[in-house]
Amino acid sequence: MTPELLGTAEWTDQMVAQAGIPMHDIPFLSIGGGIGSFVTVDYLRIYGVPTSQMRVVSNIDHPWQTYEFLTRVSQIPRPERIRSDSSSRPDNIWGFPSYALEEAWREKNLRHLWQVLVEPIFDDYWTPRAGTVFRNMEREAKRIRYWDMLVKGQVRMVRKRVGGGYFTVVTPPEGAAPTKRVVFRSRFVHIAVGYPGLKYLPDLQEFRQKYGDYTHVVNAYEPHEHVYEYLKTRPGTVVIRGGGIVASRVLQRLFDDREKYNLQTQIIHIFRTFVTGPHGPHIWMRRKGGDGWAYQGFNYPKSVWGGQLKAEMRKLEGEARAKKYKEMGGTNTPYRRRWQEQMRQGRAGGYYHAFQGIVEKVEPTPDGRLVSHVRSNDGTIRQPVSDFIIDCTGLEADIAEHRVFADLLEYGGAYRNPLGRLEVERHFEVKGTASGDGALYASGSATLGGYFPGVDTFLGLQIAAQEIADDLARRGFCRKLGPLRSTVQWFKWAFNKPV
Repeated sequence: MTPELLGTAEWTDQMVAQAGIPMHDIPFLSIGGGIGSFVTVDYLRIYGVPTSQMRVVSNIDHPWQTYEFLTRVSQIPRPERIRSDSSSRPDNIWGFPSYALEEAWREKNLRHLWQVLVEPIFDDYWTPRAGTVFRNMEREAKRIRYWDMLVKGQVRMVRKRVGGGYFTVVTPPEGAAPTKRVVFRSRFVHIAVGYPGLKYLPDLQEFRQKYGDYTHVVNAYEPHEHVYEYLKTRPGTVVIRGGGIVASRVLQRLFDDREKYNLQTQIIHIFRTFVTGPHGPHIWMRRKGGDGWAYQGFNYPKSVWGGQLKAEMRKLEGEARAKKYKEMGGTNTPYRRRWQEQMRQGRAGGYYHAFQGIVEKVEPTPDGRLVSHVRSNDGTIRQPVSDFIIDCTGLEADIAEHRVFADLLEYGGAYRNPLGRLEVERHFEVKGTASGDGALYASGSATLGGYFPGVDTFLGLQIAAQEIADDLARRGFCRKLGPLRSTVQWFKWAFNKPV
């Protein structure tokens, strides 16, 4: 990479050639290689785009790899159920048959269909097992010849090309190429890189850096099985921080182990915001809550994926859009009867203690344990002592922490939306990045705050993929997906025939 390339927003073919970087032409390039990339190329394959016209650049081997890692370490292994509805299928753009119908057929158990029928009034929302999702994605990946399109490497930047299109700079795996960099020249680029990394609470990050202790203070999204193994050997106390879906899963794991192994584990749960009952801006947008938790079946109300909220959000701009996000947002978790009963038993048995407070600092005790200094709303200070602290507050959301987005913000013309993430059009083209007849798209968590709220979900990734595919059809890159082709392609999917 020459200083001229690094400091120039638009590159010519000659500039790249003079730098001595090998260049490959590919019409459509997807960056990331996770579920967002997979769903997008799946749509385009079904729309009729051959594998020779597309490449996916990624540093992972299969699309569900990162997601499976995060679900596993956050206590959702393959047999457990994730937070997604029955018809949101990354492997099946039609959503039929649903996951519930598939599991009912495979297990010869109509209980799954009954639960979908009566949810959420008479039963919990039905959700698929993680293993079912991964197994079906692998089947679809083979069917569309995903690995024929996969290129291993780390993307460094995307720059506009003089004359239209983009240059994408990739660092191949060591020993995989004769040079340290290769460049893809493309008319269309799609970015779906997920979250930049883990997010730590400031006081816990300070503790880890100051004392070098990465064993007793852990993030729920990093491997921390040693916590549960330790508690099997002796009585101990765990502090949980956070009130979302991951906190509820970690809490259930601690309860399950306590029951299964007859443990004496004490659990202290610190909520920054303690919800005591139903809450929301007005009667039509209230969600249930209590005992510290805000309850909601999915990340957002279901109408954002195809109802009145989806239609309303597409019309909002600037502060009006940000206000609507604030009304819908906030940390929440599904209401599950199983762990509700476990919490009741924990409170009654004196081994589960939940309260509201702001943790000002964490310090080690002389005997190697942890003391949290917690300030309550009334100003009083609590100092619970624990063996471990598990941070369940989430993943890093600042797009500038990812080098590709940081470069786009500086050189590519991209800018932030009202929530501070990437501003995109209704068809998920990144605003300000158009280059001649080329287009740069983005989907996933980096686009939260745009015209469509539910971006960081299976169905959200599918909706984004369909918007992108339809826009590419309008631009002449592929054919439109009409009723006849859609029907034919569904039968091919059903019988696992190649696209």
